[in-house]
Amino acid sequence: MMDAILRADGWEKRWVQSKHRTDYGKFRVSAGRFYGDREKDKGLQTIEDTKYYAVSARFRPFNNEGQTLVVQYTVKYDQHVDCGGAYIKLFPEDVNQETLNEDTRYYIMFGPDICGEDKKIVQVIFNYKDDYYMINKDIKCETDDFTHLYTLIVRPDLTYEVKIDNYVAEAGYLEEHWDFLPPPKIIDPDAQKPDYWDERETIEDPMDKKPDDWDQPERIPDPNFEKPGDWDEEMDGEWGPPLIPNPAYKGIWKPRIIKNPYYNGIWVQPEIDNPEYTPDPSLYKYFNISVIGLEILQEREWKRRERQDTVYKKINEKEEPKGKEDKKEKKQKDPNVKDEL
Repeated sequence: MMDAILRADGWEKRWVQSKHRTDYGKFRVSAGRFYGDREKDKGLQTIEDTKYYAVSARFRPFNNEGQTLVVQYTVKYDQHVDCGGAYIKLFPEDVNQETLNEDTRYYIMFGPDICGEDKKIVQVIFNYKDDYYMINKDIKCETDDFTHLYTLIVRPDLTYEVKIDNYVAEAGYLEEHWDFLPPPKIIDPDAQKPDYWDERETIEDPMDKKPDDWDQPERIPDPNFEKPGDWDEEMDGEWGPPLIPNPAYKGIWKPRIIKNPYYNGIWVQPEIDNPEYTPDPSLYKYFNISVIGLEILQEREWKRRERQDTVYKKINEKEEPKGKEDKKEKKQKDPNVKDEL
């Protein structure tokens, strides 16, 4: 559906730029720096760096009750991204496109999210009873500059799939991978481990006895060392030969280890049905889906990096401080870099 809306004539009439803020970035239609087909590969392209983008298109309302819902679109990072997301959102019919922003209530949020080296994931967020739930799985997104197809499938049997380039990246049950509901089972708080329960897998052999000749000193007087003839006990003290390791010493005796015949295994506290849990077969349902929105966040790391490099260069070159006018200018922020996106 998104491709049809985009490629039809007069796309600017179908897509509404949010007026919630005055500094939203602008789009154009382009196939990017390189492409497979100049016309078929066209899409909405951001044309301003370090901006927040919010644009949406409306279509005839529909419900997915009893049907499989498929959300699919392509993403192409035409340049290196340090920190930014390229989300698609589905909204209800009553959404105001003119004031669309990051706080606008939505049904589903889906798409790649990149920030630094550690966060390179696919976000999948569902609205359930006006609360938002993120997937509890890490799905790695693509980070190169090629076009990639992202697909979210939600089925009436409460299963889902996330595909990247038509390969399944993650799949399972909605209830398991989102914390919509309390867990069906909980640990029984009243269950206690029985007194007889033995968790020792091995024990010392009670039948093993220490040999009678085991206790030998670790060191003994050297039998080959004789008292010097000129030893004077009044002057030199009581004589004793030096100590040497005892060849008969066997160390500290310990009984051998055997399997515990009374081993019961590790005790696991039993689970019981959670009285607060009630299954909800409507987890997948959304009514009056009518607006598709694109949210693109481009963070300000590149701008900060450029300023930081300039500062480091001046330090390394040991430049002399400039006049007051330059200091005043240095304190001013880049008007294109906002403290909040």
